[in-house]
Amino acid sequence: MFLRFLALAAFTVLPSLAVTIHADTVLDGKGGVLRNVTIQIDGTKIVAVKPGSTGAADYNLKGLTLMPGWIDTHVHIGWHFNREGRADMTKEGPQEMALNAAGNAYATLMAGFTTVQSLGAPADLELRDAITRGIIPGPRLLTSLEPLNERSGTPEQIRALIRQRVQQGADVIKLFATKSVRDGGAQTMTDAQIQAACGEATALGKRSVVHAHASSGARAAILAGCTSIEHGSTLDNETLDLLAAHGTYFDPNISTTYNYLEHRKEYLGIGNYTDEGFAYMEKTLPIRVDTLHRALTRKIKIVFGTDAVAGAHGRNAEEFIYRVRDGGQKPMDAIISATSRAAESLRVDKEVGAIAPEMQADFVATSGNPVDDITAVRQVCFVMKAGKVYRYKPALGQ
Repeated sequence: MFLRFLALAAFTVLPSLAVTIHADTVLDGKGGVLRNVTIQIDGTKIVAVKPGSTGAADYNLKGLTLMPGWIDTHVHIGWHFNREGRADMTKEGPQEMALNAAGNAYATLMAGFTTVQSLGAPADLELRDAITRGIIPGPRLLTSLEPLNERSGTPEQIRALIRQRVQQGADVIKLFATKSVRDGGAQTMTDAQIQAACGEATALGKRSVVHAHASSGARAAILAGCTSIEHGSTLDNETLDLLAAHGTYFDPNISTTYNYLEHRKEYLGIGNYTDEGFAYMEKTLPIRVDTLHRALTRKIKIVFGTDAVAGAHGRNAEEFIYRVRDGGQKPMDAIISATSRAAESLRVDKEVGAIAPEMQADFVATSGNPVDDITAVRQVCFVMKAGKVYRYKPALGQ
């Protein structure tokens, strides 16, 4: 495993001081489409986006569609299948956990995701810092460290825990306001606990994202001023209207259910991954899709997140396909949800999420245009993060 990781790490291409990219088609991340464009990069940043092509480019993306590097606002970067092919990591040591998390990060980057937010593991801190230092190739990583739930204490104790998380280096605060969808999704944290958590996070300048499947927990989080609702599987119209009115971000992550159902045998029998739990996930899948349909008819700020767990890392782009094919989201809006809107939700939109001067040189290019055929997101041919190229395959099969 370690030798394989070293081989992967060696794949990184160091940037030159000045790099040019020529692209036939550019989706700028904000809904714009540019044709026949040359992009100039100096170090880690874009310095110019110009029409036409003058001279030879360092990277000629003829026939490809170039976009800002995609952003996944909800992953669990450390989750993986163990040596027996099971989603049980309880008997693994820290070294094995770390190597698998590094492998997941690399797979995610190679799939075109240059920024991700990992929600719920203290070990994410070391991985985040190693990626930042350039020791490990992976997407730019934000983390909540350990999440909070109804057992985290009184409102005052929760405020103290939030302060502790911030001191420990958390980029965002994660809380579980409801049960898992496998257990019905009912509210678990009290309104007072939710208010304390999101209020303290806001006071400290941090975002707060809330696991909430049912309407009661989601409503409490929206009214408490939390930043984002994650999952929202069975939200009613009143709660969706409340999301729109408060400008709260919504991350429906449809693909997580498909991933669990696809890997049923790897999960079954672990924790609440029971026959009853899987039956409930199957039952609620059409409800989740309908919730997305209803959300799309409102002015809700829908962002791109996958809840990527074991089996999903490196396959994050499947979320695009489920949202467009099943959820009815327009392809361009799906791309925006994973670029400029996702960046805005993470408060990093001054750095990533769009193709424009002064932005980080984060790019993904696909064979085919996902606006015309969303399945093109599976055909990633070029990945650059902060001016470094990690993948360059001008034509599939070469």
